[in-house]
Amino acid sequence: MSLNDTPSGERVHIGFFGRRNAGKSSVVNAVTGQEMSVVSDVKGTTTDPVTKAMELLPLGPVVIIDTPGFDDEGKLGEMRVRRTKQILNRTDIAVLIVDGTAGITDTDRQLTDIFREKDIPYIVVYNKSDLAEKTGCKDNEIAVSALNGTNIWELKEKIAALAKTDAEPKHIIADLIQPEDTVVLVTPIDASAPKGRMILPQMQTLRDILDADAIAVFTKEHQLGATLKKLAAPPKMVVTDSQAFAMVSRIVPEEVPLTSFSILMARYKGFLEAAVAGASAIPKLRNGDTVLISEGCTHHRQCGDIGSVKLPALLKKTTGSELNIRLSSGREFPEDLSGISLVIHCGGCMLGEREMVYRRKCAEDQGVPFTNYGIALAMMNGILRRSLGVFPDLAAMI
Repeated sequence: MSLNDTPSGERVHIGFFGRRNAGKSSVVNAVTGQEMSVVSDVKGTTTDPVTKAMELLPLGPVVIIDTPGFDDEGKLGEMRVRRTKQILNRTDIAVLIVDGTAGITDTDRQLTDIFREKDIPYIVVYNKSDLAEKTGCKDNEIAVSALNGTNIWELKEKIAALAKTDAEPKHIIADLIQPEDTVVLVTPIDASAPKGRMILPQMQTLRDILDADAIAVFTKEHQLGATLKKLAAPPKMVVTDSQAFAMVSRIVPEEVPLTSFSILMARYKGFLEAAVAGASAIPKLRNGDTVLISEGCTHHRQCGDIGSVKLPALLKKTTGSELNIRLSSGREFPEDLSGISLVIHCGGCMLGEREMVYRRKCAEDQGVPFTNYGIALAMMNGILRRSLGVFPDLAAMI
């Protein structure tokens, strides 16, 4: 996978914030070297967040987000400010653009307070240094001129220095297998499968297996039995699409570890333990309860869609209750979860870790159980303990 193909959820999200007419869009264009945002002397030119995935040296693959002015006014202005606050939930690095001719304002201080509250590393950029020289900058400050390019490269270096670097790389599956191990990946191809390609968690799992010098075998669910018979030895593990859990669990011998792409992705995104705990709410659901089924990506829902069709049907069958099903997709995760009895989220492959943490915390702070597709489907098919066998500590929670 090239840098240009890096999924959005794996990129560093860099948000540019500030007051109207502070020069945010001009700085964004200077940093990216592209006319990414419209620039004007008119206040409030940027009315909606502008997002672009790109490679930014010296950092690498990133998502750049230009936001509306945080001091926007009126009813529409309030909506734009709310959208800007939502952007903060997926921002890894914040860049505060200050009009160097005006200096720090109360709006700028409000933004830095939010950065600190959300534990977002940030840098303060004094723009228009060609008009007003800024002296005595602190370590997390820099004076630039978007007009003539002064200190733009230095700004990019400061942004890169703020990027989170893990002491140990995270893995989807590589830390669970050894070189030469065989892993069977069960990937149903039905009406909801994307035409001509594999879904992202399947491709990421495949790459992690290859990086571990192990062997990957892909098969459809109805060919799994024949595939296992053709192997000279039992596989180290079988990983299945969650919607095929019931069928696959009947085929795979008990001594062979079995899990799902969704479960592996939940661990990768840092919320597997919370998802296991949250699944205990499923048997407690009663008539009239509302379940939010949330996906991180947007796609055209088809007949047999897992989120809008299969999960609701299995929930009704499992609980014997008439439930209210509420759906959300993409970035539209509701902040107010009042009236929600359970959140069932997808694996979050298209979302960054910070946004997944925010969504989980949003539910936790409001006392709403939070689980994911793979865990919920495994529980409702009676195989949750088995599907967590590769994680003994979590399996013991069941």
